[in-house]
Amino acid sequence: MEETTFFEYEGVRITNTRFIVDGQTFAMNNITSVKPLEQKPNRILPGLLIFFGVLPAFNGATGGLFVALIGAVWWAMQKTVYHVMLHTAGGETSALKTFQKEYLQKVVTALNNAIVHRG
Repeated sequence: MEETTFFEYEGVRITNTRFIVDGQTFAMNNITSVKPLEQKPNRILPGLLIFFGVLPAFNGATGGLFVALIGAVWWAMQKTVYHVMLHTAGGETSALKTFQKEYLQKVVTALNNAIVHRG
């Protein structure tokens, strides 16, 4: 059977026989299903810093504004992480993680097409 490439971009390659990512190769025969997973950041601590930094600022304390600023920067720096989850006979594993949702969708679509092509 000839190897057909479904996706290739920056070290990620998906064919009907292999899924190569970060130097690791997964055999498509072992992959039973693929799903995207969205991991939102935990923003409780930065939110608390903002809240408890703003409160003293109402009483004229400038130190509170500095604490709130740290919380706001921390909040803004956190990003949602997207994972490509592979289901195999050995269990579930996160094969790829990215901050780009569109990229994740392209990889998941290509993996699903490779699984269908495999038969």
